[in-house]
Amino acid sequence: MNWLWTGIVLISLIFGIFSGNLEKVSSSVLSGAGSAVELCLGLCGAVCLWSGVLKLLEAGGAAGKLARLLSPLLRLLYPEAREDPAALAALAENMSANLLGLGNAATPAGIRAAKRLRRGETATDSLCRLVVLNSASIQLIPATVCALRAAAGAERPFDILPAVWLTSLCSAGAGLLTERLLRGRTR
Repeated sequence: MNWLWTGIVLISLIFGIFSGNLEKVSSSVLSGAGSAVELCLGLCGAVCLWSGVLKLLEAGGAAGKLARLLSPLLRLLYPEAREDPAALAALAENMSANLLGLGNAATPAGIRAAKRLRRGETATDSLCRLVVLNSASIQLIPATVCALRAAAGAERPFDILPAVWLTSLCSAGAGLLTERLLRGRTR
């Protein structure tokens, strides 16, 4: 990626020099950098808010209740984790953070779950399923996307919910079907 971005910058500079628009290129770079900082600050506030909500859910015991509520589904999806309470807890935390659209908060729990599901150097079916479902990004409340929309000036950043729910179901269904079809196959 470093080479790609370096190449894009160099090509922009070369075209700016040869077209006589180097001043416009440099002002666009500075304007884009300022916009990026504004976007990051707006997004940071929303991510902090939703991460705080997740921590409050954990402290108030709601995360444990959600884990118990998700337990039958998790035991069905991850049969190799049935006898491992730590793996089930990490899976529940990962799934609940993903449902809230908090990919950043879901990552540490997903890594803990992946470590518990791994068997030596071989990826288990449950580990592959975890990767598939995390990639599918099942979301009930896409907090990060809505925060980006709000930072970009959307009047109703949450009006995308029905589309998010539909695409989440479709991507998860397609991912699980593909995982099922490819299960146990090697090169």
